[in-house]
Amino acid sequence: EVQLVESGGGLVQPGGSLRLSCAASGFTFDDYAMSWVRQAPGKGLEWVSGISWNGGITYYAESMKGRFTISRDNAKNTLYLQMNSLKSEDTAVYYCAKDQGLFGTRPEYDYWGQGTQVTVSS
Repeated sequence: EVQLVESGGGLVQPGGSLRLSCAASGFTFDDYAMSWVRQAPGKGLEWVSGISWNGGITYYAESMKGRFTISRDNAKNTLYLQMNSLKSEDTAVYYCAKDQGLFGTRPEYDYWGQGTQVTVSS
């Protein structure tokens, strides 16, 4: 019933930008914090960014600060990740994940999307 569907990935040049979207359904979207998590080829999962239920609090991994912006539109049940100044090391599958709480301070995910591929290459 719960569905998280990512979109917006693709091939981009280094220094370029992409905006990822995650369409959520099957739960009360504005009751939960959300996160983006990624997995680069041959590597483990890496937390990217999180956002509280109403977007009032945001969190970023250090390497993403100043380049990525997480946001949400609760009226549209959609989570976003704006990615600027992309680097080759940002190449990964990006997943949208639902937290089990409101604020995302102690994230524990119970649902994941299928992921969207981001490839940064010249």
